[in-house]
Amino acid sequence: MDVLDLPVNRHKGWYLSLMAPNIKGPTFAWLDPSRLYCNSTALADCVKDLTNPFLKDTIDLVAGIDAMGFILGASVATVLGKGFLAVRKAGHLCVATETQNYTDYTGKEKTMEIRLDVLKPGTRVLLVDQWVETGGTMKSAIQLVEKLGATVVGVAAVAIENTEGGKWIKDNYRFSHCIPDELQSQIDRKSLDSFNSFGN
Repeated sequence: MDVLDLPVNRHKGWYLSLMAPNIKGPTFAWLDPSRLYCNSTALADCVKDLTNPFLKDTIDLVAGIDAMGFILGASVATVLGKGFLAVRKAGHLCVATETQNYTDYTGKEKTMEIRLDVLKPGTRVLLVDQWVETGGTMKSAIQLVEKLGATVVGVAAVAIENTEGGKWIKDNYRFSHCIPDELQSQIDRKSLDSFNSFGN
């Protein structure tokens, strides 16, 4: 599918066919969802699918995880009419921060940080990232927000894989994602059928 094309029927997740497969090997994620952001309608529909389950919830702030969560998080915040808080990789903020160690989807040990002058007890936060694979990054962000006394209203991502960490998030928090039920097995096996015709 050409990146700017629109289908006749824009069902939930239609834009997933715009995502590009990994062609660079195992040190990279198995796909690149960011291609769908190049299509304005795809991005808008993706954000709509992520926000719909939370429209009736009290949300004070949207927090997006460095770096791809910034794109979706800021878009979600704009649609909801809320502010946006960046959850950063350690070493980028020049203000007082709280930190949390975690293991990312590649197995690397990392640290994320959040500024101390925004969250307070009772602040209700919607956490957004592009993708939840092993769940380590999102779980760390949850811990960081809760460590500062704020409440995680829910988790939103294009996809939440049914890994141990992904299931933990689904079992313990409200969540939204863009994956129709019939595509979840493709997500979990890390290969979309749409990849077969990618680039044709």
